[in-house]
Amino acid sequence: MEQSRHDVVIVGAGAGGGAAAWALSRHGIKVLVLEAGPAFNPLQDYRLSRNDWEQLGFPHKPGSRGKQTFASLQALETRWQGLRSWNRNFGNIVDGARRVALAYHHVRGVGGSTLHFTGEAQRLHPAAMKMQTRFGVAADWPIDYAELEPYYCMAERLIGVAGPADEAVRARSEPYPLPPHPPSYASQKLAAGCGKLGLHWVANPVAALSEPYDGRPSCNYCSGCTFGCPRLDKGSVDVTFLRKAVASGCCTIQPECAVTRVEAGPDDRVGAVHYLDAGGKARTVSAAAVIIACGAVETPRLLLVSENRHAPEGLANESGLVGKNFMETVFWTSSALHPEPLGSQRGLPSDSICWDFNAPDAIPGVIGGCRFSPGTAQAELLDPVSYARRVIGGWGRSHKATMRARFGHVLSVGAIGESLPNPDSYIDLDPAEKDAAGLPLARLHSHLEESELRRLEFMAKTAREILHAAGAEAIFEEYGNYDSFNSTHVFGTCRMGNDPHESVVDAHCRSHRWRNLFIVDASVFPSSGGGEAPSLTIEALAIRAADHISRLMGQGVL
Repeated sequence: MEQSRHDVVIVGAGAGGGAAAWALSRHGIKVLVLEAGPAFNPLQDYRLSRNDWEQLGFPHKPGSRGKQTFASLQALETRWQGLRSWNRNFGNIVDGARRVALAYHHVRGVGGSTLHFTGEAQRLHPAAMKMQTRFGVAADWPIDYAELEPYYCMAERLIGVAGPADEAVRARSEPYPLPPHPPSYASQKLAAGCGKLGLHWVANPVAALSEPYDGRPSCNYCSGCTFGCPRLDKGSVDVTFLRKAVASGCCTIQPECAVTRVEAGPDDRVGAVHYLDAGGKARTVSAAAVIIACGAVETPRLLLVSENRHAPEGLANESGLVGKNFMETVFWTSSALHPEPLGSQRGLPSDSICWDFNAPDAIPGVIGGCRFSPGTAQAELLDPVSYARRVIGGWGRSHKATMRARFGHVLSVGAIGESLPNPDSYIDLDPAEKDAAGLPLARLHSHLEESELRRLEFMAKTAREILHAAGAEAIFEEYGNYDSFNSTHVFGTCRMGNDPHESVVDAHCRSHRWRNLFIVDASVFPSSGGGEAPSLTIEALAIRAADHISRLMGQGVL
């Protein structure tokens, strides 16, 4: 077993790990980033220029998807029949009387899930950071919006966020680096529909360049963000934070290196990080500090499998909360055909947004907010193959004619809402299923409480109203997470807080007990927010934690 030493070892090269690597390297701190998945070359690996692009999706490589298992999910109820997922051509998308586990959508690789995100770069609503104090649910963040705001600015400048000049709720100390993107024609139709309903449809802040910036070109509005961006205009972590970290000379990235254990020592410090390199050889590295950034599913798994005599219940699990307070994506999408040719296969996928119900108390009778935005790209309704399978019924010559007449007419509204923690949603270790190294897999337990279902019901109702007000015809497909677990954004399994008995890490993302162990991913979120994409908040938290590590190193504490 070979051993080496660095100033800081970071486990995971996604939003948190990448932002921390950049922030540390700019202080001259030597960083080693261990990433279980492969590296991607945007110029070679992404396939939007191929004739068969629409059938390929994101170009997953061996090892770029982790493996997890699911516990049995809850029974479905007839009173929520209106929340079932369905398609006009083939009926229910999910059959049976119980929720099914479809997927935990993520990319394991250098850049993490930002490789296939649509670039949404939103700040958390300030009120969502005080859910316990104001509404008696979830938990308060140990920091407030004002403390995080300067770090939001740093992240936005580095990735090149394009956003609106005015944001009433989220106070800003400086403008967005780039002007907002113009709305597509389809988004203009949704804006008109929202206007009829008295709702506001505004420019969405996105990490996709509206002008050339930092040596990268502006977006060409191909709408293929989720397939991987070959132009480098999308602000994924690999072409922003990690590119700059490596250029500093202080950061080394090792892909295809799966960490198997972080070793707890006798002095409330973690020591060796054990991993298998790309060739399967066991290696060990030690550092003054260790940062874990594997996401809200794999971070608690790594902590739990790292138990030893110094940490018998799992690393950093003194409170018993590692893996608890799991929050998933509460989402809904409704799609319809519009009588006008919208060219809805073009444009930035998430160029616009409705924040009217984003505040935790904005939905009547429900605690926890939501947001609405264009959903056509996320619903994968950009290409003729999807139209042929899901949109246009029939067969033969009439089917061909209808395809020609209706392609580009789909209008979709997507909604994402607050997820509140509950005792039945958590991550633990599967007692039977193991990975190639013989370690138990993470097992996901997911349960939707009444509050989530009522919020989801509001989201579905409002999405339908926006479509109809926008002039769309009969809806042909709807789906959400009532009858399936099908999440991208997950949160909360290593909650941050001031009380060591009620949280896993402190306000600087440091373990309450283990003095040189930090966690910088969405697992530390005490609440999920009302539909905001988490990557920008993860990045801001990671930069803030890295600056704290730098100060501690300067003081000789680490």
